[in-house]
Amino acid sequence: MFKKIIIVIAVLITLAVVSFHIIFVIPNKPNLITFSHNASNDIYSCYQNPAPKAIDVSDGLSLAVWNIYKQNRSHWQSELDKLSTGKDLVLLQEASMTQELRQWMTSGQWESTHVNAFEAFEESAGVLNLATHSPLEACAYTHEEPWLRLPKSALWSRYQLSNGEVLAVINIHAVNFTFGTQDYEEQLESLTNNLQKYRGPVIFAGDFNSWSEARFAVLKEALEKVGLTEVAFAPDNRTQFITGLMLDHVFYRGLDLEKAKTPITDASDHNPMLVTFQAQ
Repeated sequence: MFKKIIIVIAVLITLAVVSFHIIFVIPNKPNLITFSHNASNDIYSCYQNPAPKAIDVSDGLSLAVWNIYKQNRSHWQSELDKLSTGKDLVLLQEASMTQELRQWMTSGQWESTHVNAFEAFEESAGVLNLATHSPLEACAYTHEEPWLRLPKSALWSRYQLSNGEVLAVINIHAVNFTFGTQDYEEQLESLTNNLQKYRGPVIFAGDFNSWSEARFAVLKEALEKVGLTEVAFAPDNRTQFITGLMLDHVFYRGLDLEKAKTPITDASDHNPMLVTFQAQ
């Protein structure tokens, strides 16, 4: 009897492993995909733009940040229409590069950079930056979830601004299911290292999965160390974990905060963050 149970367990484990590899394709290194309305897709680990155009910040820099929940809810598109209107930058987490999303980006004339953290049923998933103009440079980062073995992603980009400055933008979907905070610290450190000597304005935003006091303490220490300040929202409708802690954040430096709000939506399991900055 015991031998039969062992055989059944072994078969189930084998089926689970085989199913995982059939469903998911994980690149052997971080994959960055650029998408333009007037050019075909190209794949890099890091992207360099030979002829960047500047984002106009004469009337401020308008930002939307949203975990789009893989577009699992039917009205994601109408919500994204509203959130992206008039924005210079849109930072999405859990973006699944479906045909519908690609068509939406094309119709909106967005320039995009996307991290292919993994593919599920031949559709790439990861963080996605949308902007009025392509970045000067962008690099993809991934960090594997210790339990699920699927990578979480981040995108480190620099955008030329019309006032002559260069804005660093980090879009993150942080690792979630971990014992302790080591993997969380490592992912944050890989992204903040480049900020140690960076002197330009910075936005660091996304879904930080900061659901415990220990995680939030690590996050706060890591970003304060590189001089970043957190955007405060009032009223604060950001998505909370059962601990009462917020999962999504916007941090910044070298910019003046003008306004910030968190509209409520049922088009995702996260509420978006809308922020407007003024260049200094």
